[in-house]
Amino acid sequence: MGQAGCKGLYQSLFDYKTEKYVIAKNKKVGLLYRLLQVSILTYLVVWVFLVKKCYQDTDTSLQSSIITKVKGVTFTNTSELGERLWDVADYVIPPQGENVFFVITNLVVTPNQRQETCAESESIPDALCYEDSDCPPGEPVVAGNGVRTGRCLWAGSEQKGTCEIFAWCPVETKSRPAKPLLGEAEDFTVYIKNFIRFPKFNFSKTNVLDTTDRAFLKSCKFGPKDPYCPIFRLGSVVSWTGSSFQEIAVQGGVIGIQIEWDCDLDRAPSECYPRYYFNRLDNRFSENSLSSGYNFRFAKYYRDAAGVELRTLFKAYGIRFDVMVNGKAGKFNIIPTVINVGSGVALMGVGSFFCDLVLIYFIKKSHFYRDKKYEEVRDLEVLARMAESSQQSVAPDAAGLAEQPEVQDGVGAQENGCVCRQLLQPARSGHQGNGKVNVEQLQNLQTVEA
Repeated sequence: MGQAGCKGLYQSLFDYKTEKYVIAKNKKVGLLYRLLQVSILTYLVVWVFLVKKCYQDTDTSLQSSIITKVKGVTFTNTSELGERLWDVADYVIPPQGENVFFVITNLVVTPNQRQETCAESESIPDALCYEDSDCPPGEPVVAGNGVRTGRCLWAGSEQKGTCEIFAWCPVETKSRPAKPLLGEAEDFTVYIKNFIRFPKFNFSKTNVLDTTDRAFLKSCKFGPKDPYCPIFRLGSVVSWTGSSFQEIAVQGGVIGIQIEWDCDLDRAPSECYPRYYFNRLDNRFSENSLSSGYNFRFAKYYRDAAGVELRTLFKAYGIRFDVMVNGKAGKFNIIPTVINVGSGVALMGVGSFFCDLVLIYFIKKSHFYRDKKYEEVRDLEVLARMAESSQQSVAPDAAGLAEQPEVQDGVGAQENGCVCRQLLQPARSGHQGNGKVNVEQLQNLQTVEA
């Protein structure tokens, strides 16, 4: 038994197995199969190749450089500063022209500060006191302006006072103006120059229109009529985010300028151009929120005639612009093309699998199709003996089988060439009418069982 098993295993190594195809004459299933094929083919051609361009090799490691230049002047007349002309050196921080720049739109000015002792601001909770012991000397005021001296100062007849501090005095006490100081900054312009490079394809590009007209950048402004001009009006940039410049100029805000590059290098380089998107990044929906707006402080220092150091403190409100760049480039490559075509062809098998499920499980005659698709041959040894005897005497055995009456279940073989009904039934049904046994069919069944 062991040798027979090893021999059978050895012989099975040289067997070839192939699928059996059953043609089902069912219009509904056939229509479903064609619809699935058309859907998969449409997805492959339209979405994979035309929309996503999966036949291309892509590069997303974008190398970028940003240069910004703001231009514009305005005039103000205030009690703290008097008459003053503001140009780009006054209201743009930092002046280097990087990818992040800040434009001042509103100011709180505290002039002529010097280092001496004075009362801390009443708006600071940690500075409130009732007696001198509430102001331990040498300790800084939390979120305050200086260091405590040990004295508690009262203003008039009030029961609660503030600690005396050593600081730049007088301390800042004024509130933010309700009207922006530099509201005319709405008409200022910014020139955004962007250089990009895709290292995989050694492709470089800039967002400035390639032209020999020297007056182009002096007269153009970005807009629907001139999308290739990199000069933007600040008021327009803010309005494209859905905000009002005069409102955001009061307490400041953050605007994002997104430059998107999507280059198809199978086309001409002139068709690779940027698209601009504008968004407000700070919390614009909560006008009374503490997190809304944008401001910071800076000072300008000088000395008086006696050599005492003084400074003017500025609390600047304004708009911060963040210029962000991203993108990708694509170029035809045979490797992703072959991979995606192979994936699409593999998807075609999904249609066959789905239709098989419908055919053998969900339609009315599913049992009939299931029997045709899956055939079982249980006793290979009996089938082999029957094939050998059929080769020796095909005609006599076939005639005898045609005249043999049906054998009841459970009855064994009675004569040479007579087997149980369970094994002969497929042969009879396949040759009903002529009474002949097809030897090749029996051999094929033997091959299927193997």
